[in-house]
Amino acid sequence: MGCDGGTIPKRHELVKGPKKVEKVDKDAELVAQWNYCTLSQEILRRPIVACELGRLYNKDAVIEFLLDKSAEKALGKAASHIKSIKNVTELKLSDNPAWEGDKGNTKGDKHDDLQRARFICPVVGLEMNGRHRFCFLRCCGCVFSERALKEIKAEVCHTCGAAFQEDDVIVLNGTKEDVDMLKTRMEERRLRAKLEKKTKKPKAAESVSKPDVSEEVPGPSKVKTGKPEEASLDSREKKTNLAPRSTATNESSSGKAGKPVCGATKRSIADSEESEAYKSLFTTHSSAKRSKEESAHWVTHTSYCF
Repeated sequence: MGCDGGTIPKRHELVKGPKKVEKVDKDAELVAQWNYCTLSQEILRRPIVACELGRLYNKDAVIEFLLDKSAEKALGKAASHIKSIKNVTELKLSDNPAWEGDKGNTKGDKHDDLQRARFICPVVGLEMNGRHRFCFLRCCGCVFSERALKEIKAEVCHTCGAAFQEDDVIVLNGTKEDVDMLKTRMEERRLRAKLEKKTKKPKAAESVSKPDVSEEVPGPSKVKTGKPEEASLDSREKKTNLAPRSTATNESSSGKAGKPVCGATKRSIADSEESEAYKSLFTTHSSAKRSKEESAHWVTHTSYCF
């Protein structure tokens, strides 16, 4: 036990009782919440963003966190619900004209007023120092006090005029009850977005598959086109075109050098035994010929003479 030199220990030195709970200074807590970033613990500077739970961050710190999600960071738990930059909203804050910052206390001989805030409510004029409840709209990012929402009830933003719903109002640095309510809203919103994506995917797949099937499998209307008379005419034209080719090949194979047989080419189509529909395709038919009065002079109109 010691007791060297005649020292007599007292009871509070020998018996260790329960530790006293350390109380956090409310003013210091408010200053930390409203003036410092939740992730990097640095002073808030523009651009300032807020998450769906109402916490304030520097946008640079959020981007660095998303790029490097290391488990060693103890403060990363505060932003574990932020999966992408879309989960945060950039705030539109209005400056407080009475706030001087560090300009008035350059020598350190003046008292810093911790109740003076950098930003104020643009509607009512209350300072955003934690003494009054503030909120922002998730649709536009405008920030104003909760008193302004209660006193001036509207479905449109007081500063920019954007339409909003109750789900879009998020309380900044709220109580535990507020955070729990915002957390349930956030989870419901994300589940709804997932279901919408799942329903959109099969619809997109159906719209892509329908034109492919129509192109690959032609219908009966595409296969059978035209009248039977036209089909017979086409087959006859093919036969006439193949006849001179076959004769030319026969002559070349036999090696006879002479004039080609012109009976098939020079014969008149009018003397043939073909149908009138087939004869009308040629210029020698009576329907294709014009009289001298109908035909124009070759200098003025056309050089084609019948």
